[in-house]
Order: sequence, then structure tokens, then C-alpha cells
Amino acid sequence: MNKEIKTQQKKENHSKEKVIALKNLWIHHPFSAMVSCLVWFAALLTMAVLLFLVGFIVVKGVRHLTPELFSFTYNSDNVSLMPALVNTLVITAVALLIAVPLGIFSAIYLVEYAKKGSRLVKLIRITAETLQGIPSIIYGLFGLLFFSTALKWGYSLLSGAMTLVIMILPLIIRTTEEALISVPDSYREASFGVGAGKLRTIFKVVLPTAIPGILSGVVLATGRIVGETAALLYTAGSVAKIPSSLFGSGRTLAVHMYVLSSEGLYMDQAYATAVVLLVFVLVLNSISTLCARGLTKGRG
Repeated sequence: MNKEIKTQQKKENHSKEKVIALKNLWIHHPFSAMVSCLVWFAALLTMAVLLFLVGFIVVKGVRHLTPELFSFTYNSDNVSLMPALVNTLVITAVALLIAVPLGIFSAIYLVEYAKKGSRLVKLIRITAETLQGIPSIIYGLFGLLFFSTALKWGYSLLSGAMTLVIMILPLIIRTTEEALISVPDSYREASFGVGAGKLRTIFKVVLPTAIPGILSGVVLATGRIVGETAALLYTAGSVAKIPSSLFGSGRTLAVHMYVLSSEGLYMDQAYATAVVLLVFVLVLNSISTLCARGLTKGRG
């Protein structure tokens, strides 16, 4: 028995030495150095483009941020962005409140309950991937025909929010599914071993472990909501006011910026709106990151 163990250990040590030798050979290979340089160049180029875009927006827009821009009254003398900011918050909240639970529960079914290799699972995944590639203007036309016309909601925040739900649902399903798949099966087996049921294992073990991945999907979905224009022009409209209910029309920050720039009369205010939109996205991303860290530490 001891001889077999020693033989197995020798084989493992020999295989490790071969891997280390191949790794060292690859590191000192000229092609490896070239690939490393290309990777660094791509990373630096991406960072430079990002810094240029952010710097351009900040330089052009910060100087035009005035107290009048944050007034709740919009008129020809003061193209305030405050109504658009409030509408953006409302549409984002409504869309996420509907899409996030649906997306998470759909992903739970696909990973935890559906049979492996099921045709239904394959169909759902293909459908989600297809929906992710559809242009936003197609969603806008669908929202106009179905929510605004067929359901008679008209141009309203609710029509825009429901259209955005359809847009971001595939993204949330796919990211949540990948996060759940990345949870090791040993976690589930350990939970079952101490007598926990399927539902308790999912909500007490699997979901908390997958929270960082799920939140990353929610952040991406939020970014798509905040930056969307084409779909909302056909559904939520472009009225520059805060509606009294979800059935009223109103523009978001992205639509507000698009309208100002297309008119060509308020380019300075459009740049200022871009700064506010950028800060808005950064704040949402920071909040999501802090929530993920807090939940992860709480589990630890």
C-alpha cells in the first residue's frame, strides 16, 4: 500500500515538474513577450480612451452646471434637467423592481430545477441570447405598438419601464445564471448533508454566494436603462416635466440630452447633462459595489 502511495506521489511530482518546465519555457519564449506587450498596449489604450472621454465631458460640462439647471421648472429660458433626473430615477426603479426578481427566479429554475440538457433550457438560453442582440429601436417599436397602443397606456413612464424590462431581462437572466453555475457543487452537497432542503439551500447558501455576480448583472442592466434613448422616445415620450403618475409622459436624462443636442440651441446644457448622467451612473455602480462587499463580509 505504501509503495503504491509513493509511486502515485512520484507521478504527481513528475507531472508538476513537467508543467513548471513548460511554463518557464513559455515565459522565456519571444512570442510570449510579444503577446504580453500587446496585452499591455490594449489595456493602456482602453484606459486612455476612457480617460479622454470622461475628461472631455467633464471639461465641456462642469463649467455649465448652474443652480438653474436643477430647478423643477422647465421653460425656454431655463432648460432644467431636474424633471429628467426624477423621471430617470422612477423608470430605473420600476424597471429593476420588475426585471430583477423575474430574472433571478428564471435563472434559479434553469440552474437548480431544470433537467440538464433539457430542450426547454436550450430554447430559453437561445431566446435570451437572441433578445440581447436585438436593436433598442425594435424594442421601442414593440413598446409603442403593444404597451402604448394595444394596452392604451399612451406615452407614459410605465410604457417606457415595461419596454426596458423586456430589454434587460435577458441580461439579468444570463449573468445570474453564470453566477449560480460558478457556485461549487460542494456547497450544495454540504447543505444537503446537514439536512437542509432544496429551497433553503438555494436561498441560504447558493444565492448569497452568487450575489457579487448577480449585482454585476444588475449594474449592467442599470447602465443600459440610464443610457437608453431610442426605446424611450417611442414609449415614454419627451415631455420635459415630472408627471403626476406612471401613466404620464416624461423624458429621461439621456432623452433630455439627445433633445437638447438635436435642437442645437442648448449645447452647453447638453454637456452639463452629460456630466450629471456620468455621475449618476458612477454613484449607482459605487452603491452596488458597496452592497456586494457588505453582503460578502456579512456572510464571512
